[in-house]
Amino acid sequence: MKKFEGYMHGINLGGWLSQCDHTTDRYENFIKKEDIAVIKGWGMDHIRVPVDYDLVEDSKGNYREEGFSYIQRAIDWCGEYGLNMILDLHKTFGFSFDVGEGESGFFENEAYQDRFYRLWEQFAERFGKYADRLSFEMLNEVTDKKYSDTWNRISTECIKRIRKYAPDIHILLGGYYNNSIEALKDLLPPYDDKIVYNFHCYEPLIFTHQGAYWIESMDLDFRMGIDNTYRQYRDFAEKNISSYVWDISAFDPDARFGREFFEKLMAEAVAVADERNVPLYCGEFGVIQLADPEDALKWYELICGCMNDHGIGRAAWSYREMDFGLADACMDSVRDRLVKII
Repeated sequence: MKKFEGYMHGINLGGWLSQCDHTTDRYENFIKKEDIAVIKGWGMDHIRVPVDYDLVEDSKGNYREEGFSYIQRAIDWCGEYGLNMILDLHKTFGFSFDVGEGESGFFENEAYQDRFYRLWEQFAERFGKYADRLSFEMLNEVTDKKYSDTWNRISTECIKRIRKYAPDIHILLGGYYNNSIEALKDLLPPYDDKIVYNFHCYEPLIFTHQGAYWIESMDLDFRMGIDNTYRQYRDFAEKNISSYVWDISAFDPDARFGREFFEKLMAEAVAVADERNVPLYCGEFGVIQLADPEDALKWYELICGCMNDHGIGRAAWSYREMDFGLADACMDSVRDRLVKII
């Protein structure tokens, strides 16, 4: 399968320029140049930098030069340390994967869509010259499947707008159900040879999100190890995740969870990517810090082994805090081993 060269082993800088309180203190202090040095020392080849429109736009859509300067700072830091970078628009005016953000109307409102296009034209005009070490990710985690056709139309138009200023930059494109791997088949064939199909993977959710406070039906005291049977995974999920959707019927219910789960999960996407000659990239994957670190390490070994065999690049979620921070003290006992896997 075609590889996304230079973006095989990375990490997200979640919570810095996105999913934050959008203050100068946050921008200046949550991530510093020294953190980029740490990431380089871990052996990573790139970072994914989520940004919200709030960073670079006011409520009326006027551009904030200070916000663009933080993106430029990240690009410069990466250049200094020999890392590539993905610029991910995590929230646009009218849409966020997180309903708590209160954003709505993007997929129905042409004015919101035009604002989205104009923002990407700004990104492309300002940063397209870094195409040798920067890539664009148009929008994080489209949610509802009903938006699939609309998103295909919007994303195609946006690619055309970007190409006026950045003809050679790679553009990452994901689909519905929060960049689900199953959505990739419903994306349009790649617009050109610089398109990358992007998915996120936190499966099985009952393990990677055990005790997660943002899942309404989750027992906050629920904990589990990784070495359980498929039957146990199913039972735990049915009790704790109201939107339980993943199918384990192909597996022996009494067999223990293993690498075969990820092989089956990724098989269709790998076939689609091969057929369309497009690289696959996993922009987010990780385990909540409430899980036992050794069990988390086993999960990373399983999923990364599968992605290695299929040539899938990736970026773990996330560098610091955000309930998944690999640099946090709770991961001290496994970090040296973990960063060699990611």
